[in-house]
Amino acid sequence: MQLEVADWSQYALVIDARSPREYQEDHVPGAVNLPVVNDEEYAEVGTLHKTDTHAAYLIGVEYSLRNIANHIKPLIAKFDRRDRMLVYCFRGGKRSKLWADNLRTIGFNVDVIKGGWKNYRRWVRESLEVLPRHFEYRVLSGSTGCGKTRLLHALAAAGQQIIDLEELASHRGSLLGKLPGKSQPTQKWFDSLLLEYMRSLDPSRPVWVEAESKKIGNVQLPDALFEAMHQTVPIHVSAPMDERVRLWREDYPHLASNPGTLVDLLEPLKPLVGGEELNLWRELANTGRVDELFARVMTHHYDLCYERSTRRNYKAAEESPRIELDLLGPDRLVEVAKQLAERFG
Repeated sequence: MQLEVADWSQYALVIDARSPREYQEDHVPGAVNLPVVNDEEYAEVGTLHKTDTHAAYLIGVEYSLRNIANHIKPLIAKFDRRDRMLVYCFRGGKRSKLWADNLRTIGFNVDVIKGGWKNYRRWVRESLEVLPRHFEYRVLSGSTGCGKTRLLHALAAAGQQIIDLEELASHRGSLLGKLPGKSQPTQKWFDSLLLEYMRSLDPSRPVWVEAESKKIGNVQLPDALFEAMHQTVPIHVSAPMDERVRLWREDYPHLASNPGTLVDLLEPLKPLVGGEELNLWRELANTGRVDELFARVMTHHYDLCYERSTRRNYKAAEESPRIELDLLGPDRLVEVAKQLAERFG
């Protein structure tokens, strides 16, 4: 599972020579997109290649030399010739060679990922089948709104290793999890981000995570990580309803100011909760009784889902240590995080 290149941090510059569209889907973390051909040029060369290979290479090289020249002065000229660079394209072929040859002509030391991004993607997939099993996890479980994410970050501040899967996924999970103004990463880019983060962790120390479903929004957790998380005894976190409602108001201000949107988002739950319950939610939203709405949604949907999911996924859930967060303010969370670190760290 080696790429036969140095760690990314050893390179002064990592160049992704593919088109912007390819780069957007996934890339080596930290790589800069310096495309040999842009999206339109790439499509043009690819179409021409089907009927006239020679003409396709001719126009492809023309575009490539022009684009490389445009990149050299504003960016490449800033580096010292002793700097080492890494280049890759889709398969480590012509686009990588064009960049590598020009950089070597200038005097840089250049490595190329053999097999390109395709080989890198294979390495990511295979690594995520193995690496997550090397860690011991501390899983924070508990129904929505009980402060798990805030406690997770308090643990990080207390010096513990954490993985904030929802942050990496840019989604809080559930139908309400979409973050305003933020799009989720593609599955491939999520995998790259997750692997890069996990490679920075120390396997000799425990890793704290939140209990998550297999899917967080549109992205899925690797099987190895999901299975390893569910082999541990979770730590059950709870909080009083008034604190949970306050947390929801702070974490979902866009829904608190427009509760009708919340009910619209939960409309797909009608077969599960029933039309009568959904109508009650709608009435609470229409009359501005936001706190009642939040509490009702939690007690009549999310708490029930949590209980079912915990029984199904955590065989040792009945043995879970219980942590009652009477307050969800930062001072209290810091205090609890220190206690958890001493007890389970």
